[in-house]
Amino acid sequence: MEGIGAGNGASAATLDQWRQYSRLFQFYLDKTTPHATYRWIGTATLAFLFVLRIVYVQGFYIVTYGLGIYVLNLLIGFLSPLVDPEVDPTDGPMLPTKGSDEFKPFIRRLPEFKFWYAITKAFIISMLMTFFSMFDVPVFWPILLCYWIVLFALTMKRQIMHMIKYKYIPFSIGKQKYGGKKSSYSAGGSGGGSRAD
Repeated sequence: MEGIGAGNGASAATLDQWRQYSRLFQFYLDKTTPHATYRWIGTATLAFLFVLRIVYVQGFYIVTYGLGIYVLNLLIGFLSPLVDPEVDPTDGPMLPTKGSDEFKPFIRRLPEFKFWYAITKAFIISMLMTFFSMFDVPVFWPILLCYWIVLFALTMKRQIMHMIKYKYIPFSIGKQKYGGKKSSYSAGGSGGGSRAD
């Protein structure tokens, strides 16, 4: 009976330690949330290192192809609205289809942070896979590359046609930004204030 109790105690301690690491990881992950530019620079660096690794070892093209398909799938989720008017036109907020419709903000199916996190994890896992020869399946990589380019072009064409049909833009580039109240006092002007000597 003591062996069973000791096993449960060790398992509870391991579970407790795992929860502690999980909380610590989540704490540091939450600290990165407002720093989108730095997060994406880090992910771009990771992607560059992955490409260098693939070029250096001249292999793991199937891993790269799988990564490309996964990133394409994430990109579609990132560019799609939360509620697709084609699939379910009755539930939730609708995208405006006419100029007279009320403005509703674009809500992504896959938020930017989750998009970044999934892509970063995918690059880390793919990089780790390149250190195990069992994932180096011999393939003729130009065919995979051509197939991926055709798949990307067809998928993006369909997504762009969907954006045009329902008149939405998934990016905030060029959209008006509203800030707080600006002060009417200018530092360089002589503002008419009196000076006490």
